[in-house]
Amino acid sequence: MYAPRVIFSMLGALAVFAVATYWLSGSLAGTAIKTAICAVLLQAGYFGGVLYLVWKESRSRTTTRPAVKREEAEKLSVTPFKGSEPFNR
Repeated sequence: MYAPRVIFSMLGALAVFAVATYWLSGSLAGTAIKTAICAVLLQAGYFGGVLYLVWKESRSRTTTRPAVKREEAEKLSVTPFKGSEPFNR
């Protein structure tokens, strides 16, 4: 998700919500409080959505790649460093 687009979309939704709430209630203080509550709920929903996407990606990575057993990991051969590598001087 592109962050500026999300922020501007959220601000636009909050502006429409604030105008509609003020038009229905006529109270400036009530509109400010309800809009602040709406902003918190939008952020909680956004956080929950991102958390779900991370969980889903993590789950797909663990199910598609088989786990390497410890015995197999110890049997893997490691090639020695070459003399031309910068950390092997």
